[in-house]
Amino acid sequence: MRGSVLVLIIAAAFASACKEEGTIKVHSLKFNGVKAVDAGRLRDALATRQSSKIPWGKKAYFDRSRFDADLKRIQAFYSDRGYPDARVTGFDVKLNDKQDQVDITLTIAEGEPVKVAGIQYVGFDVIPADHLKQLQSQVPLKVGAPRDRQLVVTAHEMALNELKDHGYPYAKVATDEQKGASDKEAVLTFNANPGKLAHFASVEIVGNKTVSDHIIERELTFKQGDLYRRSIVQDSQRRLYGLELFQFANIEPVNPEAQPTEVPMKVTVAEGKHQRVNFGVGYGTEEKARVDAEYHHLNFLGGARSAGAHVRYSSLDRGIRLDFHQPYFYRPHFTLSGEGQDWYTFTPAYQSVVVGAKATLTHRNSEKTSWAASMLTEHNRSSIAPDVLLDQTLRKDLISLGLDPTTGQQNGTLNALSFDFQHSTADNVLNSHRGYQLAFHTEQAGRIVPGSFSYYAVSADGRHYLPLSGNSLVLASRLQVGNIRPTANDQTNIPFSKRYFLGGATSIRGWGRYEVSPLSASGLPIGGDSMIAFSEELRAIISGNFGGVLFLDGGNVWLDSMGYSLRDLRYAVGPGLRYQTPIGPIRFDVGYQLNPIPGLLVNGQPQSRRWRIHFSIGQAF
Repeated sequence: MRGSVLVLIIAAAFASACKEEGTIKVHSLKFNGVKAVDAGRLRDALATRQSSKIPWGKKAYFDRSRFDADLKRIQAFYSDRGYPDARVTGFDVKLNDKQDQVDITLTIAEGEPVKVAGIQYVGFDVIPADHLKQLQSQVPLKVGAPRDRQLVVTAHEMALNELKDHGYPYAKVATDEQKGASDKEAVLTFNANPGKLAHFASVEIVGNKTVSDHIIERELTFKQGDLYRRSIVQDSQRRLYGLELFQFANIEPVNPEAQPTEVPMKVTVAEGKHQRVNFGVGYGTEEKARVDAEYHHLNFLGGARSAGAHVRYSSLDRGIRLDFHQPYFYRPHFTLSGEGQDWYTFTPAYQSVVVGAKATLTHRNSEKTSWAASMLTEHNRSSIAPDVLLDQTLRKDLISLGLDPTTGQQNGTLNALSFDFQHSTADNVLNSHRGYQLAFHTEQAGRIVPGSFSYYAVSADGRHYLPLSGNSLVLASRLQVGNIRPTANDQTNIPFSKRYFLGGATSIRGWGRYEVSPLSASGLPIGGDSMIAFSEELRAIISGNFGGVLFLDGGNVWLDSMGYSLRDLRYAVGPGLRYQTPIGPIRFDVGYQLNPIPGLLVNGQPQSRRWRIHFSIGQAF
């Protein structure tokens, strides 16, 4: 009892020192006894925040009224997650010697949870049995787990959407909770009232000015007489946004209160600007200063077509690319696009100039999955760096690469057919926390479309993101495999620019860009025909927008096709810092070589250090 009184006296004195409006910074906010919930999410739910540890970061000040309310927020937070008996049993506040900042520690007794003893679905016999079984397996609410109110709401919405996706747009679902065998058990019942079975009727379009009704109608994946399905309505809405012509697009039933069996639909759109100009500058440790300019015209010549130009200048690459995009190519899920380019690439090993065009037919049946077939024709001119050309020991290497040992150049026309497949469940393109991505590419040059080069190439890229503690700690993994086989095993059939190199900001970070590959007799990277690379990265939020990573990278490149040998892998480890921005995290990594490459020359000199620094925008993968 005396201890409790002392705590109250300290709290009262502390609150008085803060003078209500907040003059004392919150240095830290910690919890004791938090095991059942994520401490990071609990901290985010409170009004009392800790100040950034970065000198120029945001400062947070103690406010007595907010702190008192937070004690109730903690109880509500736990109750929502199935712990109704959770209580704050004590708190400790420590002022520093200057009495201008404080460390706060809250002690929480979580208590026993109310667990889900059973889940029942009543009135769902109007949907196929296999769909109901799939729904039951997919809902996040599980028997034996704490009764989390947010998961109950999610399960309710999933059940309701399942009815609406089988022709019942007016369905209602009621959630009933009963006690189980004890006060710490709950039985949940979802009672369905399907309502009338309905079909799509006529469609009304409003809000469009320069885009014709026909363009909007062809993006709708339903027609009059089709069974009403909510997922089809959502897919049609996504397709309208995908045209990039509208800043707003909405599809909804007309007068749903009447509950007609023939449902008229209303499409409401608001057109955006059809001409866009973007200009950007940036800096990276590999590309140095970068300038990009881009112009795009949407609804080019009508029909929702788009056309544009992209110009870039950096120390690594520069040039111009023109593009054209035709949506709805005969069928709703097909698009046709074309690209022409005059592009220069500069690397430590070689320089290349590519002039050509590419046509691609893409099929996107869902937001997650797509495939594309392409035809490429381009003139490729590559030249080896001068220090390589002057090294007479490289004469045979230059010849084997199809390069004139006198001029150090390779010229030829590349005609190729390619196929790509992509599938992604990742939650965020710029900074993923959960899900996975798969990409597959295969390419055939020569034979079917003859040219100067003839080869077959195949590559795959897999990424996986596993949250370990909410979104505050994520394990990110990546595996890449690639192989290119020249016809008749003649290396002159492969353009030098198609050869594999590793190292740099996005692969094995202990080395610089293009430094990991087979070496010439004098120690210069010359590229190879087969490649394996992997990365494991532990990403954590440090404070606010600041985060940190620990990574392990590995891989290698082999000279010959299918020349893989796992005993030859090169490894690098290191830490990194991240700062979140609207366009992705700003990244700073330091990679250290665990097993250096013997004899490697960097900029014509023997490698003198085993570490590399990388600065860029966006995650490594």
